[in-house]
Amino acid sequence: MPFIEHVSDTDLERLALERVVPSLLAHGFSCVDGLLGDLAGGAVLDQVKEMHRSGVLQDGRLAGSVPGIHRRSIRGDKIAWVSGTERGCEAISFLLNLIDKLISMCANRLGNTIRERSKAMVACYPGNGAGYVKHVDNPNCDGRRITCIYYLNKNWNAKENGGVLRIFPEGTSCVADIQPLFDRLLFFWSDRRNPHEVQPCYATRYAITVWYFDSEERAEAKRRFRDLTASTEKQGNSSS
Repeated sequence: MPFIEHVSDTDLERLALERVVPSLLAHGFSCVDGLLGDLAGGAVLDQVKEMHRSGVLQDGRLAGSVPGIHRRSIRGDKIAWVSGTERGCEAISFLLNLIDKLISMCANRLGNTIRERSKAMVACYPGNGAGYVKHVDNPNCDGRRITCIYYLNKNWNAKENGGVLRIFPEGTSCVADIQPLFDRLLFFWSDRRNPHEVQPCYATRYAITVWYFDSEERAEAKRRFRDLTASTEKQGNSSS
């Protein structure tokens, strides 16, 4: 694959242990710029644009509906879930493998229970003022420990285009404003430590998000779900 620019494991380990881990532990988030370079990052962007053009991206769903409140007033993005093995996702697969390596190097310092992740969520905010209101990715101990977002927006001007990710770190009155700049990778804790919002976008905004799971919390969440499902089925059977 000619677009891949070589990134050595030594460089990745230095990045993980000297920058990502200390920043996560001190501030709850970490930002890395220039992750892939123009060639590989541009290949990822081309694949995401093709997904958008071909209609693969669909309206993002909400965990629950609220009567009288329209979905777009809460989140206005269009998304698709990909594993990276799909045809036309070779560059995205390279990106995911690189993030996997980075996280595995971080996990030794953050707790060895971080062992798996979600599929990748490819997202587009279409630039019509769409955003995502303040929320927490993992408010209910579903296992998500670290949120990773890779941004794909060249020549982004936050004053004109909006689209800033604002993080409200727990226990402080300060906020962190992260511009969705091309080839930028953001890490932050997925739980209640980091409420965040996507401010309204006035230009097309692309990003790829993956969540890494704490295996113990994830297993417990799956047990709760199985117990709840079994209990619901039992109640349904007894009332029929």
